Amino acid sequence: MTIGEALRDGSVRLEPVGGSGRLDAVFLLAHAGGVSRAEMIAHRERELDADVGARFETLVARRERGEPLAYVTGEAGFCARMFEVDPRVLVPRPETELLVEWAVRHLRAIGRENGSAADVGTGSGAIAVTLAAELPELSVYASDISQDALALARRNAARNEVFQHVTFLHGDLAAPLLPYAPFDCLVANLPYVPSAECAAAPDPVSFEPLLARDGGGDGLALYRRFVPGLARLVAPRGIAILEASPANAPALETLVREALPQAGVEMIRDYAELDRFVIALIAAPLR
Repeated sequence: MTIGEALRDGSVRLEPVGGSGRLDAVFLLAHAGGVSRAEMIAHRERELDADVGARFETLVARRERGEPLAYVTGEAGFCARMFEVDPRVLVPRPETELLVEWAVRHLRAIGRENGSAADVGTGSGAIAVTLAAELPELSVYASDISQDALALARRNAARNEVFQHVTFLHGDLAAPLLPYAPFDCLVANLPYVPSAECAAAPDPVSFEPLLARDGGGDGLALYRRFVPGLARLVAPRGIAILEASPANAPALETLVREALPQAGVEMIRDYAELDRFVIALIAAPLR
């Protein structure tokens, strides 16, 4: 099989999966090894090595069944860094990169680049690792209830050379973080999909762990347990940034306002102009 034939066959098979069959085929052929994107363009007539062809067929078959591209390749990009991912964790979403941007911007604005930050429900560790990489003097703590997720997060910290700068803690929500509180920055991207809306097969999202997606009846079950304790977790002049869905972000904003009546609370939109994050700025104490 030639490069061109492989791409053509893969594109046709993968187009019904996500509407991006050509791009998926190019990505998977490059991942299969031995074929650069430049070769795909300039040398479509070149024969594929048998090993590369076999690996490509295996990858296409997995993607054809609906498996997310990131799981097929075993990695995903986030904030210009690469992270290992598999069915133990969610695939990092592009919109979550804005959460990191806000956190870094605030820590720099208050001169706390060497302060502390917490990531609740860290999953793959993408947020915690990125914060540690962007602010090398920052002390980062990350919690998750899943030991499997924490194992992968630790691998990602090592992969991105911040293993010594992130403390991973096992436990429910903020419980393992309390001994290290308060934090100058706290971020949380907890499960926020209503149970009835959690994707089922063959939707690619169904491959991701239900524990990391299911937010209960209205998607805010975990936030209802977590938000009342925010006052103990965030230091004066600190910031809390919580991610939700466009449908339940307004309700989350109300929860945060009730829990932090003295804080400056606002809802901000993601890159697609959808309500996505609730931010709380903790007031400095009066002198």
